[in-house]
Amino acid sequence: MATIKDVARLAGVGLGTASRVISGKGSVSQSTQDKVRKAIEELEFRPSHAARSLLSGSSQMIGVYIPYLAGTFYTPILQAIYTALREAGLNMVVAFGVGDGDARNQAIDGLNFLIERGSDGLIVMSTAMEAEDFAALGPFQSRVVAINQDLPGMESQCFTVDHEAGGRLAARTLLELGHRKIAVIAGRAAAPDNQQRIAGFMAELDAVGVDSSKVWMADGEFTPEGGFARAEELLASGTEFTAVFCANDEMAVGALSLFQKKGVRVPEQVSVLSYDDTHSAEFTAPQLTSVHIPWSEMTMNGLNFLLNRCYELKRPVTREYQLHVAERASLAAVAGKTK
Repeated sequence: MATIKDVARLAGVGLGTASRVISGKGSVSQSTQDKVRKAIEELEFRPSHAARSLLSGSSQMIGVYIPYLAGTFYTPILQAIYTALREAGLNMVVAFGVGDGDARNQAIDGLNFLIERGSDGLIVMSTAMEAEDFAALGPFQSRVVAINQDLPGMESQCFTVDHEAGGRLAARTLLELGHRKIAVIAGRAAAPDNQQRIAGFMAELDAVGVDSSKVWMADGEFTPEGGFARAEELLASGTEFTAVFCANDEMAVGALSLFQKKGVRVPEQVSVLSYDDTHSAEFTAPQLTSVHIPWSEMTMNGLNFLLNRCYELKRPVTREYQLHVAERASLAAVAGKTK
């Protein structure tokens, strides 16, 4: 396989001159450019990724950190990022949480891994990191975009939605169907976005006279297993309820599974409302009604911002996203109540 040294030798120029022609940077006469390009063609020279990085001073690669590689939530997001990067002639490297540390330390290790691998910029999809963790990255902090976070000092680099408004929307959806006996299967208590949506949900209940302090609620992991376990606890508690709000679609999938196993009919006996509106919500039985969070739109705008910053592009970036309820089959009005 031909190398850049072979190209320089055949063209009769120095290695630095050949590098300038290949990278397109620096002044080289037209006749010299022609010699180098002729040598490239004759040798069928194709610079490796490492060689291009050395020539351009850029790896042409974006790093992406996600907390875990499981379930259905992150797969379509990673696919969308990868497709957009490949269309732009760029590539992607992914890291996710591993090791014995907590979620925050796993994220910090993951970001350092991506930086050490030469990433030109980073997309971070973890709510475990704090502003001081990003500040510790030094100058590289300017090349980081945080999805689903709102961090002081990094406002322009954060792309998220108003999860408190999302929680209020979820509560109004159930209240308008006449539900007053409502249970909540929440996500991880420490997750800021979970705290915000639950706070909004409870505030909306209180606003119409439903005492949120008496609402049955349990925290769990954002997984089908977490939803299954919390739904089992709910049934075992003897609590009377007509509707359940689940903090994300994967938990709702687990809850639906438990209800089916126990013979609880959805939505005839219990309505289930979910949050996120991921692809899986359309393929449950019954199909999940879910608060739509524009994850793809948020992520693509964050990616555009990052590419503009790293590669001096001029891609469009928007920050205002609309929330709505994707209505499907898992909700029904309380008997005697019409919407």
